[in-house]
Amino acid sequence: RSAEADAKSARAALMAISVSGPQGVVSLRSPVAGSVFRISERSERVVAPGAVLMMIGNPEALEIVVKVLSSEAVRIKPGMPVLIEGWGGAGVLQARVRLVEPFAFTKVSALGVEEQRVNVVADFVEPPRDLGDGYRVEARIVLWSSRDVLKVASSALFRRGDGWAAFVMDGRHARLRLVRPGNRAPLETEVLEGLVPGERVIVHPPNDVADGSRVRSRN
Repeated sequence: RSAEADAKSARAALMAISVSGPQGVVSLRSPVAGSVFRISERSERVVAPGAVLMMIGNPEALEIVVKVLSSEAVRIKPGMPVLIEGWGGAGVLQARVRLVEPFAFTKVSALGVEEQRVNVVADFVEPPRDLGDGYRVEARIVLWSSRDVLKVASSALFRRGDGWAAFVMDGRHARLRLVRPGNRAPLETEVLEGLVPGERVIVHPPNDVADGSRVRSRN
C-alpha cells in the first residue's frame, strides 16, 4: 500500500509537468503588490489545491494586534490613541484603535492563570520603516485624557467609609481630608474634590497615622 501511494504521488507530479509544458513551469501571479514575507513551500513537491505557498504583504501597511484582558477591552473604543513603546527604536510611536474584536479567547499567563483576552487592532499614524511582520511591541491605549487635571499618587488614597480620603501635611501634623477621585490609573488618580494644587500628601500612610498625628517629611 505504501508503494502504491508513492506511485500515485509520482503520477500526479508527472501530470502537472505534462500539463504546464515541457519545462514544468507554472506561473503564479500575486494578487497584490508588496514583498514576500515568508515562503511556506521551499522544496519541490506536489501540493493540494488551496495550499499556502508564501505570505505576501505591504510593509508600509502594518497593523498592531494587542491582546488585552476582556475586562479592559469593554472600555476601549475605535479611534482611541495608542502609544507604541518598547519597539526597539527611539521615541514613542503613535497609533489609533481600529477594531476591538467581538470575541475573546483563553490565554494562560506567565503565572499559570487562565485569562480571557481580546485582540485590539490598531493602525500606525506614520508606519516606521524599521518594523516588520510579527515584531514585538508594547502598547498603551489612552482611555481618557485632559489638559487640566489635578492628580495625586494613587498610593496616597485609602478607603474611608463609603468614600476615599488622604492625609495632607499641615506643617508637622497630618490632616485627614475626604476626597472625591475621578479617573484612576495604576500610579496616579484624578482628584475632583478635596485637595488643592501644591498640597503635600502622605503616600502609603501606616495604620497608626490619624488626624492630627505629628509627622515629618523624609526626602
